[in-house]
Amino acid sequence: QVQLVESGGGLVQTGGSLRLSCAAAGRTSRNTSLGWFRQAPGKERDFVAAIARNGENAYYADSVRGRFTVSRESATNTVYLQMNNLKPEDTAMYYCAAVVGACTRTSCRDRRLYSYWGQGTQVTVSA
Repeated sequence: QVQLVESGGGLVQTGGSLRLSCAAAGRTSRNTSLGWFRQAPGKERDFVAAIARNGENAYYADSVRGRFTVSRESATNTVYLQMNNLKPEDTAMYYCAAVVGACTRTSCRDRRLYSYWGQGTQVTVSA
C-alpha cells in the first residue's frame, strides 16, 4: 500500500509560479514511480509529468515541457512539481499518482498504470 498526500496548490496570476509537493508513505512507497496528472472541470484526467523509480528519468507532457520540472527527494520520499510561467489553461485539480516498480517513457503517461492516487490539490491561474 502507498499513501499519497499532495499540497502546494493555490491561486496565482498568469506568469507566476507554484510548487506542488507529494509525500509518499507506506511499505512499498520507495519502490515506486510517481506521476502528476491534472483534471479540469468537464475534461479527462491528463498526464502532466512523471519521474521514474530511480529518480533519474523524468517525462513531461508537451504542454508543460520547459515550464514544469518534476523532482524527487529520496530522504523524505517526496516528489515535487515546480510550475513556472503558469497560464490560465494550467488551471485544474492536480493529482499525484504512484505505481509500484518502474515505468517507461510511454507507460508513465498512462493513468491506467497507476494504482495509488492522492486526493488532489487545486491550481487556479488567473488571467
